[in-house]
Amino acid sequence: MSTEPTLDLERIYPYVMATSVRDDELLRSLREETVKTKVARMQIAPDQGQFMALLVKLMGARRILEVGTFTGYSSLCMARALPQDGSMLCCDIDEDWTAIARRYWREAGVAHKIELILAPALDTLEERRRRGEEGRYDLAFIDADKENYDAYYEHCLALVRPGGLILLDNTLWSGQVADSSSEDPDTRALQALNRKLKDDERIDLSLLTVADGLTLARKR
Repeated sequence: MSTEPTLDLERIYPYVMATSVRDDELLRSLREETVKTKVARMQIAPDQGQFMALLVKLMGARRILEVGTFTGYSSLCMARALPQDGSMLCCDIDEDWTAIARRYWREAGVAHKIELILAPALDTLEERRRRGEEGRYDLAFIDADKENYDAYYEHCLALVRPGGLILLDNTLWSGQVADSSSEDPDTRALQALNRKLKDDERIDLSLLTVADGLTLARKR
């Protein structure tokens, strides 16, 4: 009886990078600069960035919302996929990390598409809702502090249009979400959110094993 082959991810990932990821000098430079930081693990993987850019193009997205910008790799990938008159709102609190992002946005020629707000993201999202921006965004990407993921999700669900997409990063959390005995607050928060999303009838759902787990939630 034949059996299905099991993928050796450590072996296959370089193949994916070599045959699928269309890298360039600017993206490599940003990754290399970020790797030198103490929190380089916060940067998304190249294949994930390319996949997200493809989603932007497939959707014909014109307005994007990002919660958690760091040094700007995800925003750079998505902003380059936007049309010239597209726009992106980035929410972060760290001036030093986002200074790196600003530099690469300028170099890529996408700085005019991006508005960066340095403030607690929950405050920014609440303020945008008060301004009447509910249903105005095509896509949202959440990649910030895990204990607030549920609150970010609820705000983004209000701000994204019907048919729009919410992407949530790190939803597999290095496999820790499968540990029911974990007492880690971040892990518990992600576990609770994953359970909630599975039963949330407001969305269509898929949790992908891309990088550290990428959840796609399409607003119905």
